[in-house]
Amino acid sequence: MPTPTAFDVRIFVPAKDFSISKAFYKALGWKLNWEDSELAEMEIAERRFLLQNYYAKEWAHNFMIHVSIDDAQAWYELASSIIVSGKYLEAKVSPPAPQAYGALVTHLWDPSGVLLHLAQWNHGQTAPI
Repeated sequence: MPTPTAFDVRIFVPAKDFSISKAFYKALGWKLNWEDSELAEMEIAERRFLLQNYYAKEWAHNFMIHVSIDDAQAWYELASSIIVSGKYLEAKVSPPAPQAYGALVTHLWDPSGVLLHLAQWNHGQTAPI
């Protein structure tokens, strides 16, 4: 029996305050493709996730997204300039730091506590894993 084909995978990301989370991701450069009262499809680098109008602290604070980027320092500066406004709840960012798996990573927590690993790989390569 042949294996059925999959065409896409999208994760559901929790949002403590749906409108604030949408604004946060848009400020970082994600495109809002569509939305309704419960979901919003966010896209960057031709990759998408579904921001969900649902929040459970234990889930959000254990949720991580890995994003391969070109410049960890530039992303740190962008995130810092957005967070300083104070309108994104508990969003925070840490300066780029080398990780054991080979990437220079800026850690960015969204307004719901979701952790984004913004990973710069050596010589512009994408993630080896």
